[in-house]
Amino acid sequence: MDLKALLFSFDGRINRAKWWLAVLIFLISGIVVGLIVGIVAWMVPLIGIALYVVYSIVALIAGIAVGVKRLHDRNKSGWWLALFYLVPAALGGIGAVSGSDAIATLLALVSTGIFIWAFVELICLRGTVGPNQYGPDPLESIGVPAASV
Repeated sequence: MDLKALLFSFDGRINRAKWWLAVLIFLISGIVVGLIVGIVAWMVPLIGIALYVVYSIVALIAGIAVGVKRLHDRNKSGWWLALFYLVPAALGGIGAVSGSDAIATLLALVSTGIFIWAFVELICLRGTVGPNQYGPDPLESIGVPAASV
């Protein structure tokens, strides 16, 4: 799989190793772009802000694509990302404006539970063994034997 397909295609499946490769790419590109934006923004603030916005949009699209393919490997729809990303953000916002520490704490605990679920689902668990509705097993193409149960 080439980098363009890894980062910008929403089709197919990726295993945990490819997911970590994408995370490494995001980390390195974020550092490089951050340094460039910092230097440019010091000289011409508006261009620095524009560069940051463009990079953020590209990184957001790539992050969603990588997450969708990782969920496909788990034989789940990419729409699960809405639960994993949007619900904790919404709960945090509701907790912040609720005016109640108890409600904010409860919503923070629910958000933490969703985060842990997403962590396990995306990072810890192996994908579906063999082909599924989203494509062939990415580990079969590199000769990794299926785990015996």
